[in-house]
Amino acid sequence: MTSAATVSASPDHRVAFPRLLAFSLPGLPIGALAAALSVYLPRFYASHIGLSLRDVGLAFMLVRLADMLFDPGIGIVMDHTRTRLGRYRVWLLAGAPLLAIPVYMLFLAPAGVSLIYLLGWLFIYYLGTSVIALSHASWASVVATNYNERSRVFGLIQVVSTIAAASVLVVPSLIGSKNPTTDVQDMGWFIVVVTPLGILLASLFTPEKIVQEHSAEKVTLRDYWEMVSWPELRRVVAAAFCLTLGPGWMSAMYLFYFTDSRGFSFRVATYLLVLYIAAGVFGAWGLSWLATRIGKHRSMMVASTLYSLGLMILNFLPKGSLVPAAIIMFVLGFLAAGFVLLGRAMCADVGDAIRLKMGKHRQSLLYAMMTSVEKIASAFSIGLTFTILSWVGYNAKDGAHNTPGAIHNLELVYLLGPITFVMLGGACYIGYKLDHKRHAEIREALAIRDGLGTEAPIIESLGGAQGLAPAAAE
Repeated sequence: MTSAATVSASPDHRVAFPRLLAFSLPGLPIGALAAALSVYLPRFYASHIGLSLRDVGLAFMLVRLADMLFDPGIGIVMDHTRTRLGRYRVWLLAGAPLLAIPVYMLFLAPAGVSLIYLLGWLFIYYLGTSVIALSHASWASVVATNYNERSRVFGLIQVVSTIAAASVLVVPSLIGSKNPTTDVQDMGWFIVVVTPLGILLASLFTPEKIVQEHSAEKVTLRDYWEMVSWPELRRVVAAAFCLTLGPGWMSAMYLFYFTDSRGFSFRVATYLLVLYIAAGVFGAWGLSWLATRIGKHRSMMVASTLYSLGLMILNFLPKGSLVPAAIIMFVLGFLAAGFVLLGRAMCADVGDAIRLKMGKHRQSLLYAMMTSVEKIASAFSIGLTFTILSWVGYNAKDGAHNTPGAIHNLELVYLLGPITFVMLGGACYIGYKLDHKRHAEIREALAIRDGLGTEAPIIESLGGAQGLAPAAAE
């Protein structure tokens, strides 16, 4: 086996912070879209573009359900990719135009576009996010290999994503946007710019280690079933569904709830959302630290329980009470940061256990399974909430007047779904066994079996003889 670059003497070496920061930058578009698309875009199409609540909810749900079918196939192809750029870097680069173009078409759509327009561009958008999210998360699992280092890597990715999510909401105010419509358009331009920038910097400055496989078999349905049958993976996947559906449910209804129920203006509601998202920077670091002390799964149970309690308190605050609402939103944002980063890190741990047992590197397929269930949850979070709101008599059109009964129903829908699913997500980890000690044993066994892996060089050497030939990837 030949290679242009090898890892340090230890396969579990600590990644230098500047390189890790560059690697985290694809989190910029993903983080920005997490806020802009889930909170603002559905409302934009229901209130400004003129589509009905039911049609908007149905469009998001159908596209996400269709898109999830592609994730396992994408994951399988990624795991078998061998190029001079490495296994995952080439996919990350390919995802940039697949994301930037549909974002432009969706966020800068003229009033009056059809439901078909929304469906088509949403599908391309979700395909782009699948490619970027799967390749980046899978690459992260080989950038960091030990238990605590993964908390650090996924924690920094979460911090970068959180900063981007807060920034995309602040940009309209900074450039003097005057109304919700131009707010959404400015958010779109922000995402179009940061998408290629973040992906290019990560690809330029991060070498990619190619892990070894000890089986030449192709992925079969039996392989898929064997992975699904792992108890730890079932817990991680079930928790991902619940911890996506709960906050996603809230995101879809956030602006309706905070303006019509809590009595805040659109602009103040946006600032509270910025605070919620910004708190995630502290939460990512805080929960990553907590995970190194009590374990990832226990940290997830703590975060989900406190999150549900905070959500209940929020509804009992007096209307228009800015300071108490800001405090609660900060706490909720702090806790929510752990839902993604801890789940991703635990999925990587399970991937190591499966590779030790099966002799196959299937990390992309594992993340594809996670993103598939997350897409199902996201689909239902918008599809269900918008449909239910239409059933209970809530009117989302600009300038519409809603009765006290309709607003009360809005409050019930906003609270009951998220509390139920977040608590279920935390409960998934009761009895979880893949802790720090067990994972250390797995990594030691993998290190003994694998020896040193090979590494795809940084892009700056592509023109020379240092490139990793496809045949040398194994």
